[in-house]
Amino acid sequence: MSEFFTALFQYQFLQTALLAGLLASVGCGVMGPYVVVKRIAFLAGGIAHSVLGGMGVALYFGADPLIGALVAAILAALLIGWVRLNWRTSEDTLIGALWAIGMAIGILFISRIPGYQADLVSYLFGNILLVP
Repeated sequence: MSEFFTALFQYQFLQTALLAGLLASVGCGVMGPYVVVKRIAFLAGGIAHSVLGGMGVALYFGADPLIGALVAAILAALLIGWVRLNWRTSEDTLIGALWAIGMAIGILFISRIPGYQADLVSYLFGNILLVP
C-alpha cells in the first residue's frame, strides 16, 4: 500500500487519474438519482454500446473511428428521442435493441478488418491512466 502512495506522489499521470476518478465520482453521484428517477438508467449504456457499431463501420471503410462513433451516437439518440415522442411506449425495448445491434454490427465489421484491432475495445471501456 505504501508503494501506491509513493508512486502517487512520484508520477503525474497517477495524480491526474486519481483526480479524474474523483471528479467522475462526484458527477456520477449528482447525476445518478436524476437518471434513476427519470428511468433512463439504461440509456447511457445503450448509446455507448451502439457506438461500437459506428466505430467498426468507420474503420472498415477507412474513416476515423471517432467520427463513426459520433454519427452512431447521434443517430441512436435521435431514434430513441423520436420513439419517445411519437410512440406511447417505453423506450427501454428500443434501447436494448440498439445496444445489441450496435455491438453486433461493431463485432461483425471489426472481425472483417485485417490485423489486430484491440484499440476499439479500449474506446468502449476506456483507460483512466490515459486522461490528459
